[in-house]
Amino acid sequence: MSHVGIIAPPFPSHWRAMQALGRGLQRQGHRVTFFHQHDAARLLSDPALGFVALGQQTHPPGSLDAVLRRAANPGSPWGLKRVIADLARTTDMLCRELPQALSLAGVDALVCDQMEAAGGLVAEARQMPWVSVACALPVNREPGIPLPVMPWSCSRRPRDLEIQAASTRVYDHLMAPQRRVIEHHAAAFGLSRRGALHECLSPWLQISQTVRDFDFPRPAGGDELQHVGPLREPMQQEFDGSGLSAGRPFVFASLGTLQGQRERTFQRIAQACASQDVQLLIAHCGGLSTRQAQALRRPGQVWVTDFAPQQAVLERADAVVSHAGLNTVMDAFTAAVPVLALPIAFDQPGVAARLVHAGAGLKASPRWTSSREMGRALRRLLDEPAFGARSAELGQAVRQAGGTDRAVALIEGVLRSGPSGIAHVA
Repeated sequence: MSHVGIIAPPFPSHWRAMQALGRGLQRQGHRVTFFHQHDAARLLSDPALGFVALGQQTHPPGSLDAVLRRAANPGSPWGLKRVIADLARTTDMLCRELPQALSLAGVDALVCDQMEAAGGLVAEARQMPWVSVACALPVNREPGIPLPVMPWSCSRRPRDLEIQAASTRVYDHLMAPQRRVIEHHAAAFGLSRRGALHECLSPWLQISQTVRDFDFPRPAGGDELQHVGPLREPMQQEFDGSGLSAGRPFVFASLGTLQGQRERTFQRIAQACASQDVQLLIAHCGGLSTRQAQALRRPGQVWVTDFAPQQAVLERADAVVSHAGLNTVMDAFTAAVPVLALPIAFDQPGVAARLVHAGAGLKASPRWTSSREMGRALRRLLDEPAFGARSAELGQAVRQAGGTDRAVALIEGVLRSGPSGIAHVA
């Protein structure tokens, strides 16, 4: 059996997906170890998974919280520059410290999040097998497909292609600090020149948490991506909805683990639901204070909690208001629930654009859309059955995609036989 190292950016949703993969590989007899800065250890809930702390000098204990705060709310162009600088510093630290750490641990193969270039760079330099995993939207580039961080829809019209190309140039310019780090370490490792995330992906196997029907049509077919759906472990979840009125619609609202502090957005969501006589459960993921949460509550109308059993809640919901986090959207599909997307950061604009393209929801601005406009959008989702029907179709695709079990089987194929080993499970 192999000793598999896992490399991922220290964001909770990414580590949950990677932990599901790690546990799946453990069940097959493999040893699994995560490598990152000291604070990232708290993102693991299974003590059976190994963890090696890196970056003691550059990423000391206590430094991750500030990074997550900046990532959740850049606030300005200068704030965005700080976020990009954080990403570049982490990639630099991992490129410098991973080679020795992997040797000392005796790691045979790597499973690497697409959003962290260091994993692929180090694996290629060490000539070891590695797998790339898209925990967010895939970063794979193709002409006509907008970048995951862009809100554009898919189009082949010349003017739209020009806009997509221009937005890509702007993005690449902003990401210059990360590009310089990738270029530096690729040269230091003796690798071919490269400078972007999509140039650091595995030629062995690439796995995506999406399903093909949700993504934009890819001209080249996207055969390098294996779409397996959400990476997670089965959970027994229950939701006590006894306080809900059976005759009124019920909406679930969540802005994810990094965005739950947005009290004003939750206020507008609550006002929108009230205007439509809709019951609402808000899960703020610990982002609100007790006082803020209490101010949002309305007896018989608005319930507020820190965390909720999301999949169980969605089974009861008629619609969901979300930041367009990929996990929430996939959960909504499984429950055949339409989505009102309020994309905030990261790949959420791209998820929202694909959601609308797929016909399973609507999108609005979390900053500029009024509560009245949100209410009208919710009314459409509740009254027009086509949205729920399309969500149900995508949910069937999610259930058939294979999830964690199929991803583990694909990875084991690589561990046994190299790239040709995935053929029997692809």
